[in-house]
Amino acid sequence: MSREIKSMLIAEIQGRLGEHRDMLVVDCSKLDANEANRWRLGIREKNICALTVKNSIARNALAQLGIEGLDEILAGPSTLVWGGEDVVALSKEITNWAKEIESLEVKGATVEGQSLDQKGVTALSKSPGRAELIGQIAGLLLSPGAQLAGALQGPGGQLAGCLKAIADEEGGDE
Repeated sequence: MSREIKSMLIAEIQGRLGEHRDMLVVDCSKLDANEANRWRLGIREKNICALTVKNSIARNALAQLGIEGLDEILAGPSTLVWGGEDVVALSKEITNWAKEIESLEVKGATVEGQSLDQKGVTALSKSPGRAELIGQIAGLLLSPGAQLAGALQGPGGQLAGCLKAIADEEGGDE
């Protein structure tokens, strides 16, 4: 393959990746046509992209983008997978597909410049996603305010109940 063609392929890979720097590497070469189509259509619904690459060209394209740590993972048949809400949602979706389709193999990933092996991707898929973490943080931030409001309403509610009882007694005597 000539240098011009290689540089065109590298530019194509870089163009498709865009700003994405976190990605998984899978081996989908053992999927039959029906499984491959079902998998690709399923991940496309989740806004996830997959690109089967030649390893040496992928290494060059990723190195030029500053993505390191995939050299050992990019061996044998490789497909780059990126996109989705965040890398946790991506890993959850792909590991779910790997459980459903046994011939789909998760090889590893790169997350924030660090490479993960297959076990690391599985562990990542079990952690809370971005939306879950934001919800947990919001709950933690609102918790002291809710406790304070409850503490302030408690005695005030008791006082209001006592005043209402006195008012009912006075109103009932007339």
